[in-house]
Amino acid sequence: MNEKFASNNIENDELNPNTEDIDYKNLVTRLIQISSTIALLDKRYLDKL
Repeated sequence: MNEKFASNNIENDELNPNTEDIDYKNLVTRLIQISSTIALLDKRYLDKL
């Protein structure tokens, strides 16, 4: 029975993407968005100074 349970866990791990990888990709995407927003604000408001 333990062998069945272990094999099911391995199959489930293969089907589910690594959550750390997903979190990292989401973080990178969010940081890129923030960087773009800052660059846009710089262009908009630094010209007025």
